[in-house]
Amino acid sequence: MLEEERAGLAQQLLGRFPLLGQRSVAERRPDLTRRLTGRDRPARGRLEEVCDLVDELASQPAEIWPPAARALLARAAGRPCGRVYARTNVLSVESAILVRHGESEFSARGSVSGDPQVACPLTAVGREQARRLGRLLAGEEIDVCVTSEFPRTVETAELALAERDVPRVVFPELNDPRAGAFEGGEFAEYLTWARAPSTGSGDRPPGGGESRRALVARYARGYRKVLRRPEHTVLVVGHSLPTSYVLEALDGRGPSRVIPLIAYAEPHRVSAADLERAVGRLEDWSRAPTW
Repeated sequence: MLEEERAGLAQQLLGRFPLLGQRSVAERRPDLTRRLTGRDRPARGRLEEVCDLVDELASQPAEIWPPAARALLARAAGRPCGRVYARTNVLSVESAILVRHGESEFSARGSVSGDPQVACPLTAVGREQARRLGRLLAGEEIDVCVTSEFPRTVETAELALAERDVPRVVFPELNDPRAGAFEGGEFAEYLTWARAPSTGSGDRPPGGGESRRALVARYARGYRKVLRRPEHTVLVVGHSLPTSYVLEALDGRGPSRVIPLIAYAEPHRVSAADLERAVGRLEDWSRAPTW
């Protein structure tokens, strides 16, 4: 289904059932709700954001929607009617290859790098890791490559795919976490704060950073965008944390204070069905965190 069609259905949904829209998302997204309930179709550049809203609505318990709303939402979300909450998308993506970037200068010296505007290139070791990744993937069909906004992911992708004509797209939702006052400092200090029993999942780092709960929800949105890609095989060159969250979820574990670090530039292949299952687990946890 085209994003324009999904946006139109979402507009009908909140236009016909405004009270449900207010109960679910209007308090958090009044700008988007106004656009959807107005007469004008959303601007083309905002369609992807509208589709994110549709997915957020579809992830809520189906019983809050009357049957007519449920059927319309199922169409907008690309899911069979009556099974909105089951997240049974008809996916174009067949598989994803999840990779952490190569070693960067910040990671080599144990520093925090949560701002994509701060220069942080790969080290010589990291560049060789990226080239090795290219050799490992030489026999793999790759239809599109997704990176975060960070130069270290873009550089890794460029080196790994240097001999291949693979389209690239950037998903900011898969960025490393914003670290607030810890930015540029010792990574060990950030970990001490993040892993402390007194630090809850909704707590933000001092100085305007990002809470773990917000981060998990953001990563889930990013991987939803991956699953909506029209290509069959997607290479995702990202960071350790989002990759680890997916792999942990596939092993039946939700986000915890201590998450295993992922090796640099090593491919992890997952089917679309497995990625869908992992994202669902992350979405569930972000709504009802366990710590």
